[in-house]
Amino acid sequence: MTARTSTTTSQQREILRLAVPAFLALIAEPLFLLADSAIVGHLGTAPLAGLGVASAALVTAANVFVFLAYGTTSTVARQVGAGSERTAVEAGVAGLWLALVLGVVTASAVGLAADAIAAVFGASPAAHAQAVTYLRVSALGIPAMLLVLAVTGVLRGLQDTRTPLVASVVGFSANLALNLVLVLGLHLGIAGSALGTVLAQTGMAAGLVLVVTHRARELGAGLRPHPTRVLHAAGQGVPLLVRTLALRAVLLLTTWVAAGLGDVPLAAYQVSATVWSFLTFALDALAIAAQALTGKALGAADVDAARSATTTMLRWGAGAGVVLGALVLAGHELLPDLFTTDPAVRSALAAALVVVALSQPVSGVVFVLDGVLIGAGDGRWLAGAQVVLLVLYVPAVLAVRRAAPDLLTGDPVTAQAHALTVLWWVFVGFMVLRGVALGWRARSDAWLVTGASRR
Repeated sequence: MTARTSTTTSQQREILRLAVPAFLALIAEPLFLLADSAIVGHLGTAPLAGLGVASAALVTAANVFVFLAYGTTSTVARQVGAGSERTAVEAGVAGLWLALVLGVVTASAVGLAADAIAAVFGASPAAHAQAVTYLRVSALGIPAMLLVLAVTGVLRGLQDTRTPLVASVVGFSANLALNLVLVLGLHLGIAGSALGTVLAQTGMAAGLVLVVTHRARELGAGLRPHPTRVLHAAGQGVPLLVRTLALRAVLLLTTWVAAGLGDVPLAAYQVSATVWSFLTFALDALAIAAQALTGKALGAADVDAARSATTTMLRWGAGAGVVLGALVLAGHELLPDLFTTDPAVRSALAAALVVVALSQPVSGVVFVLDGVLIGAGDGRWLAGAQVVLLVLYVPAVLAVRRAAPDLLTGDPVTAQAHALTVLWWVFVGFMVLRGVALGWRARSDAWLVTGASRR
């Protein structure tokens, strides 16, 4: 075995060591959330609808701060690569304090504005009341949610994706058990479901923080809040915040256009988007590995390792996309039967799933490239690129909304399926443009900034 082959094999093992636990942790969350929905579903239609409204608001509130995981991973991994693990942990601790501050502020805002937030979705009075109850109780768990994001970022930067996996499995299992007891056993209704989730999230956060503080004490790293470091962590997170908001705007705008096509296309879009999101979780495991390995390699000033890992993960990302796409394509006529009995919705969903399946290789490449550049700390470029892509996407997707009357002419079943596939192809066009932009950046040397910190 040559030295180059040995290096490549070692790098592939490292990618798998990081990606497999990350993959398992990522798919654990939606599976346990489905279980929560099933428990609340036994309370009736109004509580389940209220849970849908409240969950959408909470997920948005948490996802806005995903930079707490992504940015921290990049910063910590660079320091690890540079051989400064103590500095890496201290940078991670600053991220934890930032998460706590943002969590308290966000929890206060959501708790106080729960009624107004739920009203935005226009649900029925009964569902609205359930959503308000859930939001007010679950807001107490937002600081824990953000702490989990931040600690996960620290551990990924330290090249540890197994501990977050263990925390996810234990935490979500506890959440399921608590919900069974509080909702079905003690009959606390949707408030019991929210309370169970808060308790589980708090336990997860406490356990993960304990792991990091133990590592900090071993290294002699400080645990007290350092204002300069906390502000620095906040400043580094701003570009990734902009990037995330731009991406969320694309997804929300697409949903809005789907709503304008009618109830059948909207229902089919909701399910097809859920399938797409589940596939995203699977492909995002490689993106997480890309963040950790890229940051570590650049911190060690090993540009060749960063390039080599990127090439390997791109091949794997495209390959995983082909496999996942083939599975969806094979089941695109069977999957709709699991979600609806409406023939029109089944027809539209089957057509949409074909587009979702064909787009997966593109998604695999896009997510890896995104992870590589996040790991490199190239947040400013990512923010600017996503804003430009959003600006380009707006007229394209609005054109679908304007063309709705023409798209929906003729046989209703066929027309509704056609209109939805047009919308999905426009979204795939956005993903292709995103891939082109990310690929162009990755081919350059501008993101290959080496050293313990990106300046």
